[in-house]
Amino acid sequence: MSATIPKIAQSARVEIRILASDAEVAAAFPLMHQLRPHLADADELVARWRRQTEDDYHLVGIWADGTLMALAGYRYADNLIVGRHMYVDDLVTDAQARSGGYGRQLMDWLKAETQAAGCTQLVLDTPLTNVLGHRFYYRNGLLARALRFYYPIG
Repeated sequence: MSATIPKIAQSARVEIRILASDAEVAAAFPLMHQLRPHLADADELVARWRRQTEDDYHLVGIWADGTLMALAGYRYADNLIVGRHMYVDDLVTDAQARSGGYGRQLMDWLKAETQAAGCTQLVLDTPLTNVLGHRFYYRNGLLARALRFYYPIG
């Protein structure tokens, strides 16, 4: 029998903060692995995080009573399509905590950070098959405006 994590309780101590050390990123591996199952282990996540920080990548998490409930990886970018924007690479809420309000709180934080950074938009990609994710994004004010195409090399 698996325990379910309840919605954010009034008495829960909720904290949103940037992950800043190898140890914090390694500890976030079980949650990130839910979104990125191809990652082999915490060491691979830390190594990739270190490389990506060179491109202004950040990981932010939301904790309730000391337990990591949701995680987002993002970077600031500038392009001719949308101008200066926040690009969200990764966004995941623990499977047992979904519909608990953690994703919404983290999305609100991301939107506020986007605005504070002087960006014109928050941008993210999601698979066409992620129907539940699409519903979440629409409920949070995001609009579908593109379809991304890939050409695999090698």
